[in-house]
Amino acid sequence: MHSSKNDLQNSRRANRIVMRLDRGFYSQPTLRLARNLLGKHFVHETESGRLSGWIVEVEAYLWRNDPACHAARGLTNKNRSMFAQPGTLYVYCIHSCWCMNVVSEMEGRGAAVLIRAIEPISGVEQMLQHRGVANPIELTSGPGKLCKALGLNRQHDGIDLVQHDSLWIENPAEPPRFRIARSTRIGIRQGTDLLYRYFIDGNRYVSGRASCHSGPRNQSLRNLS
Repeated sequence: MHSSKNDLQNSRRANRIVMRLDRGFYSQPTLRLARNLLGKHFVHETESGRLSGWIVEVEAYLWRNDPACHAARGLTNKNRSMFAQPGTLYVYCIHSCWCMNVVSEMEGRGAAVLIRAIEPISGVEQMLQHRGVANPIELTSGPGKLCKALGLNRQHDGIDLVQHDSLWIENPAEPPRFRIARSTRIGIRQGTDLLYRYFIDGNRYVSGRASCHSGPRNQSLRNLS
């Protein structure tokens, strides 16, 4: 019986490693990585259980010719993680809210993808408690909202999503089909003409204006998987 339990745990660990995104995936050019992150699962294993969701909205921040990128000001203590190896989590605070980015390309370059929204999969009740809201649609539709829902803050800055035991991004077992839309980024003052925001068209958990979508914003990946 004890052996069977260990075998089950080892099997689950092996499956998790296979599905987890590797270093090569994060080494893609930033714009390509941003598009390819859509539909992937973001996972946070906590003592109270798993919190996870499909990534449905992202923004790319490039290491050159992008004045809105934090790396444009050079290396500082606050943005140091952005210059780390690809697959590193870069967490920063703005307007008293935490936001998380996935570092892309190569170490020392300073490029990343901001995760703007996810569609919750598991741990919804715990996420609602973290946020103090009752409507699941409002739960993770924005970078500050989703970090609070997932329980992420500055202490998670610099975590390696490729190796960490409780934080990672993985391929879904059954990838959903969806249409990708793009627009200018939200809430920035520079680089406002760059179409570096990518999102799942029509998904109800995407933040921003509904008019950015080609049709009604009322779809769920749960129904498309």
